[in-house]
Formats: sequence, structure tokens, C-alpha cells
Amino acid sequence: MPTIAVDKAGLFKALGQDYTTEEFDELCFDFGIELDEDTSTSQRPVVNGKQEPPQLKIEIPANRYDMLCFEGISLMLNIFRGKRTSPDYRLVAPPEGELQVLNIDKETARIRPYAAGAVLRNIKFTKESYDSFIGLQDRLHQNLARQRSLVAIGTHDLDTIEGPFSYEALPPEKIEFVPLNQNRSMTGAELMKFYENDRHLSRYLPIIRDSPVYPVIYDSKRTVCSMPPIINGNHSKITLETKNVFIDLTATDRTKLDICLNILVSMFSQYTEEPFTVEPVKVVSPHNHQSRETPDLTPRETQAEVSYINNCCGLSLSPSDICTLLKRMSYTASPSRASPDLIDVRVPPTRADVLHQADIMEDVAIAYGFNKLPRSFPSKSGTIAQPLMINKLSDIVRLEAAMAGWSEVMPLILCSHDENFAYLNHSDDSNTAVRLANPKTAEYQVVRTTLLPGLLKTIRENKHHSVPIKIFEVSDVAFKDLSLERKSRNERHFAAAWYGKSSGFEVVHGLMDRIMLMLKSAFVTGEEGLAKKGVQEAAYWIDEVNDPAFFPGHAAAIHIRIAGKEHIIGVFGILHPTVLEKFELRYPVSTLEMNIEVFL
Repeated sequence: MPTIAVDKAGLFKALGQDYTTEEFDELCFDFGIELDEDTSTSQRPVVNGKQEPPQLKIEIPANRYDMLCFEGISLMLNIFRGKRTSPDYRLVAPPEGELQVLNIDKETARIRPYAAGAVLRNIKFTKESYDSFIGLQDRLHQNLARQRSLVAIGTHDLDTIEGPFSYEALPPEKIEFVPLNQNRSMTGAELMKFYENDRHLSRYLPIIRDSPVYPVIYDSKRTVCSMPPIINGNHSKITLETKNVFIDLTATDRTKLDICLNILVSMFSQYTEEPFTVEPVKVVSPHNHQSRETPDLTPRETQAEVSYINNCCGLSLSPSDICTLLKRMSYTASPSRASPDLIDVRVPPTRADVLHQADIMEDVAIAYGFNKLPRSFPSKSGTIAQPLMINKLSDIVRLEAAMAGWSEVMPLILCSHDENFAYLNHSDDSNTAVRLANPKTAEYQVVRTTLLPGLLKTIRENKHHSVPIKIFEVSDVAFKDLSLERKSRNERHFAAAWYGKSSGFEVVHGLMDRIMLMLKSAFVTGEEGLAKKGVQEAAYWIDEVNDPAFFPGHAAAIHIRIAGKEHIIGVFGILHPTVLEKFELRYPVSTLEMNIEVFL
């Protein structure tokens, strides 16, 4: 969990009360955070001939990104103590009426496809608030943004640049500007070389170094604002005198992008001329249908069950009591008109960690007081254990294969590129497998797209055992899927391998028939006199397939029809001798692999 150091005198002034170390430690515990150290009782360093003022080092839960700065800690503690109400964050139009515009070029999809922006108008910085503003960006970069790989934040003095702004992706030689705190202009390629030994920035260079294009943000006069995720331009750097701040964010993950933007503007909008107001930016991105106005500070509406909260906490609170407690945790809540067992909850934009009513229940417990909760075990459970359907189906298939005499194995999900493709006589189209960006060894380069390499490597390492060897696995494979936000998807497969002095084709075929029978799928055939009539719900059949991983004429694709829709769910057969040679196997191997998610 991150530890945040804040000025002791400044925090107590913001809280309107002085505390002893013990009293403040108790307050932190009540709120669910922890006082790690009070430096007033220890020797403090001397900086520029002046001793560092006393600090409080506070350990913040990893999910509370809104408390990664002085402003968030003081605000949440004041709301918790009833000294103020939760802020009403509002979006306001600029004085001239026209929003700043950020145009996103379609080429950015090649490197960092998402962008957003906001303006903090008429903000007043002090030395302390300025340092906190920069510090929050750094902490978001290190934690939520995963070392800037997911999100990069840039801040600029809006009075030195002019919109509309454009977010583009260009070859590094075509990008030229003066980086922050430097005095000479550099191209993108020169900048990479210049900062490769920099203690702070060198860690971010690999994010874009090998890309043919680098992301860059220009203003209307083609002045470079920033080259994310590396560095801002010196032209638009903010200072203590900055009055209007333009914030840009670029990202590979839109969810993290929105969270970072909301937290940054929410925390520092309190310093604007009209507190807690933010000027939105119009993002124009028609190529990926991401055009919108950012940020969206509308509270999220959800509901929580009164009975669930009371059962989990061992309490008997009324809906009104729960709503009162939630106000101490910066929520807005009211009893629901739909049911006496529900409360309507409005989650503030700073609370991205609230995903389920369990999170709301936890905050009710914090507001009520951990030490006040009944110490007896609740008479009723607030949860009902239930497996995910895909895991339940996997267990059914796993049990059936084990009862048929096959042994389960659990290889690693990572493998080498050759094991996943070349060893199986398959080619890589670059659109199938998820690659590791910086693999430590050649053995772990891609996320497997088939379970076969793991099974064959398991047999290879156990060749000294008696034959036949019959093993299976039920686990996930992964595929690239550019239509999804994560750009990949998991798929649950079942695979089995027979290794023996005979091919074992009929044994693998029998295992497939047994699994299909257990999944209530009837076998259908086109042979005369054998066709099954009236099979409508789930039926399967096999057709010969030409797969280079298998011996010619000894492989078949598995077809299934469920609710009138046909799917090809897998393949089985005798592996080709070249495959056996690459995996150092001397006896024949028959394998089966199929996708079981279609049965859900």
C-alpha cells in the first residue's frame, strides 16, 4: 500500500484541530487508514540550511486513489468527522462559451488509442498545493497507471498555448520540440537517446521506443504540448503563477484514463475561483467512436440491500441510519421507494473503487465504527457461495475425464512462440497470440492459444514412466481480440493426449464421445441407416480435416449444433511425426482439444 507524507501543521490546520500522535492514529484507524510515522519525534533532515517541517506518513489502502494527496486526505477526513459535506462537482462552460477541443488522429490507434482532457480555470497555486499537484500525478503514474504504460498525464499553462489541440502519432524524426526544463530542441529519436541514462525518465522509454510512430499533442499553432508518456514540452510548463491549467491524458486503457482524470480534477478543483468546478474538453475521435466531453463527474447511481448490510455487519440499522452513515463516507444516499429493503446510493466520481454493494457495506462498517461492531458471529451469512458457470462446467468435464482413467496436469499458461506455432506446424498471422512485451526467457514469449504444447512438454518430461501415458487439462487459452477494450479474450478449453506404442486414436475418440454424452450431446452420422432422427437440441458429428499438426487422413474436426447454430469446437487426431520429433517424443501421440464454452 502507498505511504503518503503530508505536512503535519498543514493537515491539522485543514482539519481545524490539533491532535496528539495517539489521537490522530486513532482517527486514522477509525477511517480505515494507518498512521505509519510522525516525524516530529525523530531527527529530520536539513534542506538548504532549514530543517524539514514535521510530517505525518500515512499508509493509504491500495484502492483509495482519491487519497493519494494532501487534498484527498484532508477532504475525506473532514467529511468523515462531519465538518463538511461531500462536494458537488460541477462542469462549467468557459467564459467565452466555446469548449477547448482535442482532435484525435486515427493513427494514434497504433500506439495509445485513447485521450481525454480538462481545464482547471482560475486556479490559485501555493508552493504546497503546486507540489501536491505534481505529486499526485506521479503517484497515479506509479500505481493506477502502471508506470505510465496504461495512462500518461500532462499538465500545461493554458495561457501559453491555444486550442484546438490535436493528438497525433508521427514518426519520431518528424517530432521536434524543447523538452521540459531543457533549452534546446530535439527530435523524438534524439530525445530517446538523450534520456536513456536519466534516472527518472529512462524507465518509461521502452513503452514507445520500438514503435514506428510516437504519440504527440499539438496546439493550433503546431506547438508541441507533450510527447506522452515521456515528457511535456517546455513551452507550456506550469508554474506557481499559472492561472489556467490544461490537462491532457493519453492511454491504452479507457477505464483507467477516466479514473485518473476524475481524481486529478476532483482533488484540485477546490483551488479554482469557484471551488469544485471543472471546465470540460470536447474530445473528437470519430474513427473509433470515442467522441465525447471529458471529464464525466456525474455520480454513479446504484443500490444496496439493507438486509445484506445488516447481516454482514451483525447490525439492525434502519435505511435512514445507513444513509446517515454513508454521508460520512462521501456518498449521497436515501431510502429507495422501490423497496424498504433497498437504499439508493450515489457514488461520487472520486470513488472508482466502489464496484459492488460489498464495498458500500464496508464503508457503512467504517462509519459505524469497527470497534463498535458486535463481536459475536452473525447468525446469518450475508453471502452465498456459488461457482462461476464456466468453472462449474470445467469441474464436470474434469471429473468425467478423471473417472475415465486419465490424469490431470496443470502446465504453465505461457510458452515459447515456436512451441505454440512452429512445433505444431502452424504459422503465426500476428493476429492470434498475445505476446509478452519484454520476455525474460525464450521459454515464456506468448500466452498459449492451444493446450497441446503444455501436454506434449509434460509427456516429454515424463518419458521414463511406463506407457501408455494418458493426460488431460481443462484451462484457459488466450486470443487477441481488438474489438474488446483489453484487446484479448480468454477461452476455456479441454484437451487430452495419449502417448503409447500404438496410436491410441480410438481411445481419444472414445474419451471425446464420453465427454459429449455427459454434456448431453447426441452423435449424428450421415451413414445410411444410422442417422438419428429427432435430435434437435444438441448434436455433434465429425468431419475429416487437413491440419498440418496431424498425420494426413488421421484428424477430424468436431462439429456441434446447439439450438440450431453450428459451431466447430475442436479437433482430434494422430500427431504428425515432425511434431513428435520437435517435442522429442518417440512413440505415437493422439490428442483431442475442444472449446467447452459453447456448452454454457
